[in-house]
Amino acid sequence: MKEVLFRELLNPNESKLLLIVLDGVGGLPDKSGMTELETAFKPNLDKLAKENETGDMIPVDIGITPGSGPGHLGVFGYEPSDYPIGRGILEALGLNINVDKETVTVRCNFATMDVNHVIIDRRAGRISSEENQRLVEKLKERIKNADGKKIEFYAGKEHRFVLVIRGVKGNADVNDTDPQEIGKKPIEAKPNNESSKECAEIINKVYAMIVEALKDEPKANTALFRGISKMPDIPTMEEKYMLNPCCIATYPMYKGLATLVGMKILKTGETIEDQIETLKDNYEKYDFFFFHVKKTDSYGEDGDFAKKVKVIENFDSLLPKILDLKFDVIAITADHSTPSVMMSHSHHPVPLLLIGKHSRKSDAEKFTERECLKGAIKRIYSKQLMPLMLASSGRLKKFGA
Repeated sequence: MKEVLFRELLNPNESKLLLIVLDGVGGLPDKSGMTELETAFKPNLDKLAKENETGDMIPVDIGITPGSGPGHLGVFGYEPSDYPIGRGILEALGLNINVDKETVTVRCNFATMDVNHVIIDRRAGRISSEENQRLVEKLKERIKNADGKKIEFYAGKEHRFVLVIRGVKGNADVNDTDPQEIGKKPIEAKPNNESSKECAEIINKVYAMIVEALKDEPKANTALFRGISKMPDIPTMEEKYMLNPCCIATYPMYKGLATLVGMKILKTGETIEDQIETLKDNYEKYDFFFFHVKKTDSYGEDGDFAKKVKVIENFDSLLPKILDLKFDVIAITADHSTPSVMMSHSHHPVPLLLIGKHSRKSDAEKFTERECLKGAIKRIYSKQLMPLMLASSGRLKKFGA
């Protein structure tokens, strides 16, 4: 739908919308022949699937495996390919780091390499956040400048941290240095255009300085760079949908994504229970809520089928507390699939459950990948979810006479 026409159809009202993203919840069968969703005991989700509309969604396009940035932009209603966004800027925004047009941001992993600089653990054993803080302080003490540019480091969760380079006038179109698998050396940063040459040179110099600073560390003796980026220009959800949106998430990157599209970031605790309390406390203040559950993705990437199942079951047991809030429309879905058997994001569609007073009853018996496809929605692209939610809440007027 053309953007101008879509805006003319917007019909603001008092309805409340909730988008729940079970990050990476889609899966593939393990040796039992069932996916994580098919294995989990989740009576609440299954009952809702029977009584409401279901379908599945293609995050970006057929055969494309999305990163978290494109995956979330899709469910927020944006065409992911129109807004290439690096993970660096998302992590930086999620940590409330001030950025300007000359700021380059990089999402980094502490990692482990052997004496030949071959990566043997891309996450340094998922070190604790406390250990992360110690390592970042070490980098701050030893690395302050490179080629006259100010260098900053910010601790994230577990193995993640953010590198910030100030005063870079050119572009930041530079490849990741993370080889994405063990048994390989980090990749040299190279510019994809002439304007990004300075950025690539500084990235490589900072990498060498980090390796020198960490050379005596037993686990986190190197760093891998991902999402080298600057701030993009993107319309907010208020501008796009006339909504007053907020975000309830625990990880910086997802807070960064929400900040990028103009959501208010709500302070919350680490557990799903904490997030639900935050939802309750702010129910009257906003009309669109983005509720993000991370661990379904984390355990999928770890290849831990059983723990991913447990997260699904825990969420399901708490779901009645969310339903008690009487949202007009609730969508429960994912940004992408992360099958435990693959230990990575995948190209597979994600299941979708849409709950609203005008929902058509589904032919699905359960909330699973295979059953959801039997529902009235069938298969759509993720970017089409927001128009569905708006229509279900009466926020889109009739088109034409």
